[in-house]
Amino acid sequence: MPQERGPVPRCPGPSTRDILTSDPVPAPALLDESGVDFLGEADLPMDAYLSEAFHREEIDKVWKRTWQMAARTEVLREAGSCIVYDIGDASALVVRGRDGGLRAFVNSCPHRGTRLFDADGKTLRIRCPFHGLSWTLDGKVDKWPGSWDFRHVDPEDFALDAIAVAEWNGFVFINFAADAIPLADYLEDLPAHFARWPLDQRYTAAHVSKVMDCNWKIALEAFLETFHVVGLHPESLPFFGDASSQYDVWEGQRHYSRMINPSGVISPHLSTEPAPERVLAAAARFGLCSGDPLEQGETPRGRIAGDILRLNKERLGVDLSHYSTSELVDVIEYYLFPNLVLFGGFNSPLTYRARPCGDDPNRCLFEVWLLLPFAEGATPPPPAPLRALGPDERFSDVPELSYFGPVIDQDADAMPLVQRGMRSSRKRAITLGNYQEIRIRHMRQTLNAYLGRPIAPA
Repeated sequence: MPQERGPVPRCPGPSTRDILTSDPVPAPALLDESGVDFLGEADLPMDAYLSEAFHREEIDKVWKRTWQMAARTEVLREAGSCIVYDIGDASALVVRGRDGGLRAFVNSCPHRGTRLFDADGKTLRIRCPFHGLSWTLDGKVDKWPGSWDFRHVDPEDFALDAIAVAEWNGFVFINFAADAIPLADYLEDLPAHFARWPLDQRYTAAHVSKVMDCNWKIALEAFLETFHVVGLHPESLPFFGDASSQYDVWEGQRHYSRMINPSGVISPHLSTEPAPERVLAAAARFGLCSGDPLEQGETPRGRIAGDILRLNKERLGVDLSHYSTSELVDVIEYYLFPNLVLFGGFNSPLTYRARPCGDDPNRCLFEVWLLLPFAEGATPPPPAPLRALGPDERFSDVPELSYFGPVIDQDADAMPLVQRGMRSSRKRAITLGNYQEIRIRHMRQTLNAYLGRPIAPA
C-alpha cells in the first residue's frame, strides 16, 4: 500500500541548493527551487503512447492548437527564405517577406489542395507545382493562369490561408489554431528565465535529426529526468550529481518546467562524501575540463567553470566571466510543451525537439541543435545544414556534437526499448517517482487538459 502523504523524500546527500550555495560565484535567484514537489502519485495509462485513437486526438487537440518551434530564426533571415513544418497531416509554410516580416501559411493550394512546398529553400514567389498559380510572399494572388475561367472567384478571397507566427529567443514559432493566444501569453514566465541566456545570440553549429521507433513523448521524457543516469549513463556518476538534481514546476505555469543537474560533484549513488580528485579525473576523461592536479582551495566545479570560461574566450571570443559557477557548470534544462527542450547556462548548449511521424504513434522525428554563442557585435557563422541520420547512423557519427553524441546515442538506444516494452506490458500503465519524475506528470497533466480529459487523481 502507498505510504500516507507526507513530505516528498529526497535522496540522501547534498541537494542542488546545497551545492549552489557553496559555489565561489553564487547562483542567481532564478535558480532557486520552485517549492512545488508533489503533483500526485496515480499510475498513468500507456494508451497515451500506443493508441492510434489517442494519437489522432493529439493531432487535432494538441498539435493543431499549440505553439510549436518551427525553425531557428537564422535560417529565415533573408527575404524569400522558407521552411516547411509538418505535424501529422498538418503542414505549414513559413516565409520571410520582402518587407522583412515573417508569415506562415497552410501548405496547401486553395485551388485543388496541392502541397505547395515539400522542402525548405528560397523563393521569389509561392507557386503551386500543379497548375502554376502563384502568390506573393505575403500570400496575395500574383499570377493566375486561366483566370478567365474563374470569374466566380474574387482574387482577394483566394489568398493563402494564414497561420499565426511569432519569434522568440532566436526561434520561429507557429500555431495552426485560428484563435491562437499570443505566443507571449503561451510562454508564461519562461522569457524571464532566458533573459540571462539569450539564445538569439547563438548560432547553429550542428543540426541533426533521426527517425526513432518510439512515440514522441517517450523521446522527450528521456530528457525530463536524470533518474535514468544510474542505469543508462553510469560513466557519468563519478562527476554528475544525478540524484541531487532539482526539479521545478510552478503554480500557474502549465506550459514549462525545469530541472537543474549539478556537475563536478559525485553522484549520491556512489558516495555522499566529497571526492575531489576522483570527480576531477572522471570529468577530465569525459572532456569537461583538464585533469591537472587541483590547486590549493580549487574544486572540480571551479576547474570546470574556469576551463569553460577560457575555451569560450579562446575559441569563440565570448566573455562569460559575469556568470555564476552554476550557469557555467550545471545542466539547466527547460521543457516547453508540447515538444521543445531548451538549455540555459553554457554547459549544455543544446536544443531538442520531437514530433510524430505522420499518423504512426510508434515513430517520431527527434532533432538536436548545437547552439554556440558568438561574440557581441560579431557576425555569426552561417547555420549548419540539417544532417538527417539514416537508420544505421548514430549521433556519435557527427563530430560537431563532440562528447554529447555518445550520450545522446545511449538515450536514443533506449527509446525503442521503452516503446516495445510498453506494447508487451499487461499492466498498461506507468508508475512515476513522486519527485524525480514530477516533470513527466506535469507534462501529462497539461496534455490531458488540452485533450479535455480529467487530470489523474493523487
